[in-house]
Amino acid sequence: QVQLVESGGGLVQGGGSLRLSCAASGTIFIIANMAWYRQVPGNERELVASILVGGTANYADSVKGRLTISRDNAKNTVYLQMDSLKVADTAVYYCAADHRDRLAGSFRRYWGQGTQVTVSS
Repeated sequence: QVQLVESGGGLVQGGGSLRLSCAASGTIFIIANMAWYRQVPGNERELVASILVGGTANYADSVKGRLTISRDNAKNTVYLQMDSLKVADTAVYYCAADHRDRLAGSFRRYWGQGTQVTVSS
């Protein structure tokens, strides 16, 4: 089993910055893709950014140039640096990790518990 614990959410004024962290723990063998999603009430969860183990990152168009995903493979941790925040970025942010254990032939997705980000005008 793998556990993901997020931290770093909070309240910030528009134009401000926050940094989210998500640390994976447990019996870890291989973590491939790691990602950040966000969700507002009444909407589906949407992908914000993802990053492969080699560092290749992808972003939603709405966050390009403002949010930066990174990871520390030695610490099994993924980060989301959030700059120039907008009211529209207000959501619960979830991290996700695709993990394969030593005996499994496929990857399983794990989710964090979510952290609230609120941007005020």
